[in-house]
Amino acid sequence: MEPARPPDAAALPAQAGGGPTVIDATVIDATVIDVRKLTHRFGTFVAVDHLSFGVGRGEVFGLIGANGAGKSTIVRMLTTLLPVTSGGAIVAGYDLVKQPGEVRKHIGYVPQLMSADGDLTAFENLLLSARLYGIPQREIRPRVEEALAAMDLTPFARRLVKGFSGGMIRRLEIAQGLIHRPAILFLDEPTVGLDPAARHAVLDHLARLRAETATTILVTSHYMEEIEELCDRLGVLKEGRLVAVGSPAELEARIGPGATLDDVFAALAGEEAGPAETQAYRDVRLSRRAARTHG
Repeated sequence: MEPARPPDAAALPAQAGGGPTVIDATVIDATVIDVRKLTHRFGTFVAVDHLSFGVGRGEVFGLIGANGAGKSTIVRMLTTLLPVTSGGAIVAGYDLVKQPGEVRKHIGYVPQLMSADGDLTAFENLLLSARLYGIPQREIRPRVEEALAAMDLTPFARRLVKGFSGGMIRRLEIAQGLIHRPAILFLDEPTVGLDPAARHAVLDHLARLRAETATTILVTSHYMEEIEELCDRLGVLKEGRLVAVGSPAELEARIGPGATLDDVFAALAGEEAGPAETQAYRDVRLSRRAARTHG
């Protein structure tokens, strides 16, 4: 059964105190990420502040926010790489705090920083990943070949990764994250540093992945067009807090007629701006778009 679609943003009540409009996890059928008041502190600094949201099976959920908003910290907590200060989450059916080992078995993770070894071939990198994930020996080679084919890397299987382009390396890292067929794939800035052609190639492969499998994806990105292309819903972060959750169309409608996700980012995740400034920003953007259209 596919996840139930959330209600329209207009039908969702705002939380008390001007907080975010957050869709409760119970409205999504087969919730596979259920985050409840998740908090992380670095000393006295609160990096993630009582975060709550749900992600349904097969859904692509995005997190957007300025640098330092807490996106990577959230991903690193949900992948068990950072401790939880308070709150918790159920990830792929397992308690993040009490069952981190089980969580790791059922997720894939592609970090911002390079994780592929340039001195190994693509095949060897995937072989290593398969062994680290505990895939039975008899299944390793078929899984490696399957992962290579899924990312169109079969012709390059025996080449050293140090000779790969940025886009090929990223596709290999996604293959590494998928080799054990996880229920959830976490992607932290998957196209950062890639040229436009490489970015589109990676996005095409992710689109194919979501079309052909039931893998749930949680992705962070600064590229609003990629978030709009990939995501069913997204959460907007500011200073470690969720300020809005909804589909791209719902969030755009919340800002106003003709708004884009760039406007959503500027209004909800960017620097503080009064209503007049927000309207002025929209007016300038719309006038420039009209000028380009009409010469």
